[in-house]
Amino acid sequence: MTAPPAIEVRGTLRMDGRDLFRDLDLRIAPGEWTCLLGPSGVGKSTILRLILGLETGGTFDGSVTASDGQALEGRCGYMAQEDLLLPWRDVRGNVGLGASLRGVPVDAAKVDALIARVGLSEHADKTPRALSGGMRQRVALARTLMEDRPVVLLDEPFSALDARTRADMQELAADVLKGRTVLLVTHDPAEAIRLGHHVHVLTQAGLSGWPVPEADPVRDVQAAETQRAQADLLAHLRAIAT
Repeated sequence: MTAPPAIEVRGTLRMDGRDLFRDLDLRIAPGEWTCLLGPSGVGKSTILRLILGLETGGTFDGSVTASDGQALEGRCGYMAQEDLLLPWRDVRGNVGLGASLRGVPVDAAKVDALIARVGLSEHADKTPRALSGGMRQRVALARTLMEDRPVVLLDEPFSALDARTRADMQELAADVLKGRTVLLVTHDPAEAIRLGHHVHVLTQAGLSGWPVPEADPVRDVQAAETQRAQADLLAHLRAIAT
């Protein structure tokens, strides 16, 4: 894999007669995790759609650029809030979906290895209707990791998981995506502090950076410094929500 690029999103998005965000200047660092938090409705998921070149439902006056000057099309992996699994495909078929859609051979060994890593080997032949919500989210995560893209956009990827499984999947994603340019949208300050090299908070007033402990992710959740940073960020999010 070539060196992943930094990404810059700059500009104003107008939606339904108002500015969803104005004069945004977001830099997503190359080869690291950037976490984006903020109240619902301020445009966090919309930023992911802008990077992907998808319709946002508004008018964007700005730019999305990669530091290497190349187009981002075809270089981004994406995991949406919904699992978006195809109901007629089993777990294996959904994890290998990208290759199937591109008309290239599916790496069956890699598919099975990722299914094992998300703890679903015993369910590999099941269709989504036979899986719990958390299981479906793990399938969607495996499908995203299967794509092996230099840029990965994650929209609340662990929200449906219980606490233990969430921690395991965070560690898996951090391991598999090491060295990629990752933008994680999350409402969970503990998750952001645990995983992020860089943390930003988006509000109607604008975008602000948030300090994180110096140790590289994945940070020890029991460490006093990590817990203080999580508590401070949670207090800040509560304050801006009132």
